[in-house]
Amino acid sequence: MTPYHQPVLLHESVDGLAIKPDGVYVDVTFGGGGHSREILKRLGPNGKLIAFDQDPDAIANAIKDPRFIMVDQNFQFMKNWVRLSGFKKVDGILGDLGVSSHQFDSDSRGFSIRFDAPLDMRMDQKRNRTAEDLINDLEDQALTNILRNYGEVDGAYKVARRIIANRPIRTSGELMNVLEPFAQKGKEHKFYAQVFQALRIEVNEELEVLKAFLQQASEILNPEGRLSVISYHSLEDRLVKDFMKTGNFSGTPEKDFYGNLIRPMTPLQSKPIIPSEEEIQQNTRARSAKLRVAIKL
Repeated sequence: MTPYHQPVLLHESVDGLAIKPDGVYVDVTFGGGGHSREILKRLGPNGKLIAFDQDPDAIANAIKDPRFIMVDQNFQFMKNWVRLSGFKKVDGILGDLGVSSHQFDSDSRGFSIRFDAPLDMRMDQKRNRTAEDLINDLEDQALTNILRNYGEVDGAYKVARRIIANRPIRTSGELMNVLEPFAQKGKEHKFYAQVFQALRIEVNEELEVLKAFLQQASEILNPEGRLSVISYHSLEDRLVKDFMKTGNFSGTPEKDFYGNLIRPMTPLQSKPIIPSEEEIQQNTRARSAKLRVAIKL
């Protein structure tokens, strides 16, 4: 069987948590449970792990272990659900952002350019708005902004106008056929991936969710608690890097009267940790991964 999700930077990301056997930890992107299982291996009998996921397919992988708590929610609600689980503070938080291997490999969810599937792209099937709704309902400027800001698509306005001129568009295959004139020969995959990424980010409000998560992480971590985050594209990585470095999302350092940086945590490395060539060969989706780890001050 194909695993739900092959975890990227598994040992590096869990090592970054510096796990205490009796500590309390959070995995906000459970998926197939790879990172969670590694955390549980390092916990003692009194340790606890709280895991989040909003995908029913991921919930089905929940681990049967008295130390494990599964929360069927988006991690933008992490702070409240951690407290409802009986904890005010935790010792470490891990996030493996983006789309799981299972979601990319599904021929019915619309995440992948490999299948002609309905333009869904919802990680949480309870959400009302799909990528099909965006494609067929938005006006040209709103669609342009999504393509430009979340996919960094060249000629975003022209791409948006062509989409509008060819409505209705119902499937990923139809969308790629409509956009074929814009796909530069030899770089078709990159272009379509940028368009799909833009739509997916908007459908799932991924960047706003990430901001909320980072702010909550800084609030519920114990002093010297660790935050370990794996990102897969520059928009995510920039938010993670700036927040860990400056405590805000503008990347502008703020200092107190004495010239000390005002920030809730400090990064443990100046540069991100990236997968080895061996890992990339075994899992090509690891190629764009970047891991950043910070410690709560």
